[in-house]
Amino acid sequence: MSDTLTRPEVETAAVPEGAKRLFIKTYGCQMNVYDSERMADVLRPLGYATTDSPEGADFVILNTCHIREKAGEKIYSELGKIRQMRERKLERGEGGMTIAVAGCVAQAEGEEIMLRAPAVDIVVGPQAYHQLPELLTRTARSRGERIGADFAPNEKFDAMPAVRGVKGYTAFLTVQEGCDKFCSFCVVPYTRGAEWSRPVEGVLAEARGLADQGVREVTLLGQNVNAYDGEGPDRTVWTLARLARALAEIPGLDRIRYTTSHANDMSDDLIAAHAELDALMPYLHLPVQAGSDRVLRLMNRKHGRQKYIDLIGRIREARPDLALAGDMIVGFPGETDREFEDTLDLVRQVNYASCFSFMYSPRPGTPAAAMPGQVPAEVMKARLKVLQNLLLEQQLAFNQAQAGKTLNILLEKKGRHARQAIGRSPYLQSVHVDGADHLLGQIVPVRIEQGNQNSLKGSLIGA
Repeated sequence: MSDTLTRPEVETAAVPEGAKRLFIKTYGCQMNVYDSERMADVLRPLGYATTDSPEGADFVILNTCHIREKAGEKIYSELGKIRQMRERKLERGEGGMTIAVAGCVAQAEGEEIMLRAPAVDIVVGPQAYHQLPELLTRTARSRGERIGADFAPNEKFDAMPAVRGVKGYTAFLTVQEGCDKFCSFCVVPYTRGAEWSRPVEGVLAEARGLADQGVREVTLLGQNVNAYDGEGPDRTVWTLARLARALAEIPGLDRIRYTTSHANDMSDDLIAAHAELDALMPYLHLPVQAGSDRVLRLMNRKHGRQKYIDLIGRIREARPDLALAGDMIVGFPGETDREFEDTLDLVRQVNYASCFSFMYSPRPGTPAAAMPGQVPAEVMKARLKVLQNLLLEQQLAFNQAQAGKTLNILLEKKGRHARQAIGRSPYLQSVHVDGADHLLGQIVPVRIEQGNQNSLKGSLIGA
C-alpha cells in the first residue's frame, strides 16, 4: 500500500453532550484509514464519539504503520505528548484518558511498547481491533493488555457492526488482507499475515450499506488486492474482476477503484474488466519498485522489467485512456548508478500519471536489512531528487493534457471559495469547480480549463 501519510483519519463532528470523546490518529496506508473508521464503529455503541483533537479526549488511539524506518520512534514521541495531555486532564479533574497503540507497529513491537511506554494501556494488532470493547473493560481493572499476535481476519470482520458510520460520497472497503509475496524489503507479511480474502457476501453487504448512506464510489483495499479470491455465495472462488462486476450492479454505487496491486496478480479477466466495466475507473496503481532486473530479483519481486512493461502494454491496449500510478524505491542495497538509470528509463517508457517514490529504508527482520552494499544516504537523496523531478514532470504533463476535455467529476465537498466545489476525476485528480456547491454527491460533466501540478480546474457544462 502507498504509505507515510499521517492524519486524524476518522471524519469528526461536534461531540454530542454526554458522549465520551474518541481521538484516532492514523499513520500510513489506506487500509489503516479503513481500520480507523471501523474502530470508531466498534466503539460507538459504548458511547464514544470522534473528536479532531487528542486534548481532553477520553480515549486516544494511535493506529500505526511499520513500513518506513524509525516508525516506532515517531510513535514514542507522540506518546510522550499524549501522556502529558492525560496528566493535564487529570489535574483539571476531568477524569482519565485511555491510551492505545494499534496497527502494524503494535503487531511488530508490542512487548517493547509496553516496556518503553508505561502510559500505554492497550496494544492491539491489526487483526484484533474488534476486541477493543472487551479490552477497555479489562483495562479498567488492570492496565497493560497486548492482543493481536495471531492472525484471524475472519473473526474481525464477523464481529464488525453491520452499519458503518461513514460521511461523504466515497469510502474505502477492505476486501483482502495480508501478503504471500515476501518482498525482501517489506514487513507486511510479518505484521499483516498471509493473504486472506473476505467472503463475497460480506463485501457486498457492506457495499450495499455504504450505497444506502449515499456513497457513490468505493475503493477496494488489500495488500495485494488483485490477488482477491473470496468465496462466493455459490461456494466457488470469485476473482476481483467478478467481484467488481457484482459491485457495479448495486444501485447508487457508480464508481469502483482498487489498490494496491501486484504485477503477478494482474489476471486476464481483470484486464478485460477494465475494458468492459464502465464503473471501474480508468486508474491503476501497479507498483514495480525498480527498473533493473538484478535489483528486482534481489527485491524478490518475482517479475522482471520486461514482464512489467509488457503487462502495461496489454492493459493500455484494453483501456487506452487508463492512467498509471506506481511505487519506486531508490538506493536498494547494491543498486549501482547504471541500475538507477534503468529505473529512470522504465519510468520514461511507462509515463506515470502519478507515482510514490522513496529512499530505501531497512526494516529489522527483513532479508534486505542484512544485505551487503547498503547505499549511502547522500547517494540515495541525490537519486531520489532526480527521480522525483522526472515523476513531477510526468504528473504535470498528464494534468495539463486534460485541459479542453470534458470529464465526469464526482463532487465531494465545498471548496474554499464561495460556491466552489471540489471533486474527483476518473483519474483520481482533485478538481475545483466554481458554482457547483449545490451539486455535492452528484457526478457531473465538467469542462477542464486548467491542469496544475496537483489538481485540475474546470467549469460545469452549460453553466
